[in-house]
Amino acid sequence: MESPERLRIDKWLWAARFFKTRSLAAEEIGKNRVQVNGDVAKASREVKPGDTVTMRLGVQTRTVTVRGISGQRGPAPVAQLLYEETAESIAAQAALREQRRMGSEPALAIEQGRPTKRDRRDLDGAVRHAEWDNRWSASINPEDTER
Repeated sequence: MESPERLRIDKWLWAARFFKTRSLAAEEIGKNRVQVNGDVAKASREVKPGDTVTMRLGVQTRTVTVRGISGQRGPAPVAQLLYEETAESIAAQAALREQRRMGSEPALAIEQGRPTKRDRRDLDGAVRHAEWDNRWSASINPEDTER
């Protein structure tokens, strides 16, 4: 079977394995997250070799150049032959990866919450050694409690 010269963008994104299903690709296109040659694309927009496709996948933006057209979804190594990622996009991915790696541990930002075992022991020890346990009243003056 001879490969076509042009193909719908939603079908191409699915065949190139950017999206798991064609309907997910069409949904992202409908949300204006995909551009072809700088223009916002519709699902019926056709792409041809040489077109530049920019898509937002989560927090990252990927820019690829269409190298081949295939209406069938094949294995990942074959799908990677359908496009070539731009140098800027590769650099942006690396920067995002590095930023994620250098990011702070989310658990360190938690100031309150359930105490750890060590915190619990410290709290119990503080209560045990406090004078609150020795009094039967919370009065300030001990003479007031000795009637």
